[in-house]
Amino acid sequence: MQPDFIVTDMFYPWFADAAADSESSVLPGLPHSGHANEEEEEGLLRWLDSKKEESVLYVSFGSMNKFPSTQLVEIAHALEDSGHDFDFIWVHNFLYWSCGDSLFESAIAGLPMVTWPIFAEQFFNEKFLVDVLRIGVSVGAKEWKSLNEFGSEVVKREDIGKTIALLMGGGEESVEMRRVKALSDTAKKAIQVGGSSHNNLKDQIEELKSLKLQKVKHKMEVMEKGDRNA
Repeated sequence: MQPDFIVTDMFYPWFADAAADSESSVLPGLPHSGHANEEEEEGLLRWLDSKKEESVLYVSFGSMNKFPSTQLVEIAHALEDSGHDFDFIWVHNFLYWSCGDSLFESAIAGLPMVTWPIFAEQFFNEKFLVDVLRIGVSVGAKEWKSLNEFGSEVVKREDIGKTIALLMGGGEESVEMRRVKALSDTAKKAIQVGGSSHNNLKDQIEELKSLKLQKVKHKMEVMEKGDRNA
């Protein structure tokens, strides 16, 4: 049984193969983000405005991950030694844990990423991001962990630092930056009037309206038939 529509946070041509296989329309899933309170948000924006373009690194490992203290120390030293400003806020580049939502949000925003997969499907996400889309750089994590487990692997500060330098030092000329900017432009065009996601959403609305009219028409025919037989 084929679905009539697929609602996803992907877009053409990113999801073209899957859409072709299902003979379904691909609809946009818009990126989302959390919000600080107004005072905190204004402070963060002022801080960002005081920094140079492409100089701030966003670090996020989500709410379900655990690191041993030894790994946290390595991360802290790598960030401090990188020479780049960093914080858990809206920024130019991502160091993230390879969650699917983060991948799509970062790509749509035009931000290349350092990937750090931990559990679930995140190693597949990293492969897609680094080897297929080529908009990210792997930090080198190899150990798959169960949810809420520390694991035994500790990624060293030197390896983390090299990856950050590779991502942050390339500027607009880096392969990752050029490709993620192009992908971001494609995503934005997809939701504009006349774009693929915009058109697919309109088509779905029209089809749903048509289905509703068919149901109403069928119901009226049944009622009329009942009246004639009464």
